[in-house]
Amino acid sequence: MANILILTLVFPPDSVSTAQIMGDLACDLKLFGHSVSVLTTTPHYNRDRESELRQPLKNYWGCLLKKSNYNDISVFHTLMPKKGRSVFLRLISWGVFHLLGTFVGITVIPKPDIIIAPSPPLTIGLSAWIIGWIRRASFIYNVQEIYPDIAINLGAIRNSLLIRSLFSLERFVYRKASRVTVIASQMRERLLEKKVEPSKVVIIPNFVDLSDFSPLTKDNAFSRKYDFHDKFLISYAGNMGPAQQLEVFIEAANILRKETGIHFLMLGDGTSQSALQRQIEDCNLPNFTLLPYQSFSLMPQVYAASDLCLVPLAPRAGSDSVPSKVYRIMACARPILAITDAKTDLGKLILDTKCGEVILPGQSDLLATAIREASCNSEKWSQCGKNGYAHVIENYSRNSVTKQYNDLIEDILHLKKGVSSC
Repeated sequence: MANILILTLVFPPDSVSTAQIMGDLACDLKLFGHSVSVLTTTPHYNRDRESELRQPLKNYWGCLLKKSNYNDISVFHTLMPKKGRSVFLRLISWGVFHLLGTFVGITVIPKPDIIIAPSPPLTIGLSAWIIGWIRRASFIYNVQEIYPDIAINLGAIRNSLLIRSLFSLERFVYRKASRVTVIASQMRERLLEKKVEPSKVVIIPNFVDLSDFSPLTKDNAFSRKYDFHDKFLISYAGNMGPAQQLEVFIEAANILRKETGIHFLMLGDGTSQSALQRQIEDCNLPNFTLLPYQSFSLMPQVYAASDLCLVPLAPRAGSDSVPSKVYRIMACARPILAITDAKTDLGKLILDTKCGEVILPGQSDLLATAIREASCNSEKWSQCGKNGYAHVIENYSRNSVTKQYNDLIEDILHLKKGVSSC
């Protein structure tokens, strides 16, 4: 068994999807017999008061470093301000996390054998290497999104010197990592194109805890609160940023504004939220509801209230990520309408499992047509939800996926033992 450090930007009580995945992984690795510690930030992404009350943070180094207990796992939190709209301030915050977190990882955390570092940000791989180099630990770099590619493709990074520097850092991280895990097959192919050693790149998908997400009735407390129970509801829940291009969702609602039985719901937070809210107000849409972030525990009801769930990705971001919300929607037996290219990992997942349909990005008229058709053909789309439910149980359950991480850790430990004995 190993001492494992999970070095991650987000972790419970933050309730963003990556935080929940890392929280579940930490608990399961402990059940497998490992000793687990976590080094992360204070909650800043999706603040959940209920979760924070259950997992209170106590000062360790004053406000700079706090400590909490997550299911008998020690979690150290470096100071991080709430996520805001300013990219510059976010970069400064990340810098503080890396500097302080690396120091804490070297001086405070029990000596690890294995470090698991999920990206983004890309720079977390550098912190993992420094801690591992000083404390003689191997690190697993977990690629949730391929950076810097996705940021460059979306136009968030344009400076040529910065781009070259980030690509150099990316190559360094891949070279130093003991293993690089990716969440889908096309992402693996992208890394092989980047000349990453094939034996290093392992596909381990994200997963869903079926005890948290399961099929519920549409008529529930959430749908009653907002009068969704008697409407055909298409929903989007999650980050509102450039990678989602949610403008077409609002445009589709405008096209269908006279279809009184169809209602649109968008909930969450992100850098594009204010602009999207202005677009909704300018269109004066009677069929659109915009809600702030909802607690993690409420999401099964949100999905249950939805007759159709939207999962959008910008045209040049589709091959760099697979939103983990897909598996949660499937676990709730709800059909998915994905905005992406059919050849992306997301598109292939939707089409191969027959759990929904795929629409090309930027096509608001086609999106509106698909939504109208779905509202008139409930039997077909209900079957799509059932197909997704069956597939997620077989392939993406928490227990089966976290075991893959445990197997990978044991492989690395076995290799290290063999090298040291030589």
